[in-house]
Amino acid sequence: MHKKFFFLSVFSLFFVVTGCQDVLECIINRKPVLSDTPIDRARQNEYFFAKITAEIKNEPRDNDYFYDYSIFGDLPEGLDVIFDYRDVIIEGRPRVKGRYRFTIDLYVEQFDNYCENQLNDCDGLCEERTSRTYVLTVN
Repeated sequence: MHKKFFFLSVFSLFFVVTGCQDVLECIINRKPVLSDTPIDRARQNEYFFAKITAEIKNEPRDNDYFYDYSIFGDLPEGLDVIFDYRDVIIEGRPRVKGRYRFTIDLYVEQFDNYCENQLNDCDGLCEERTSRTYVLTVN
């Protein structure tokens, strides 16, 4: 009986210290992700279009978040990057051949009204940031 009481006490203390919502978030594993689809090859001086999509893994309401992007690294001259809500669009006519490596960093934050159905941690996420590195080859 003492072992059972001890286990329940430790388990309860764990939830009190960490907060039940935080533990549940990481068990459910809600977190932002960027698509892992490789980017198609581009051809020099020809129109190119690629779309990288973001979502919240294991979250049916991933439209209820703000998506904030940063991009680091190289892209060929002639391409533009457009951040359009859950999509990162790369388009234009690349002018220089080569292999270009860049990283997209994503930070998400819930809309203000998201908290209505949550216990104590409004965003319901285990993580709020992610990043992914992509490679674009221009022939």
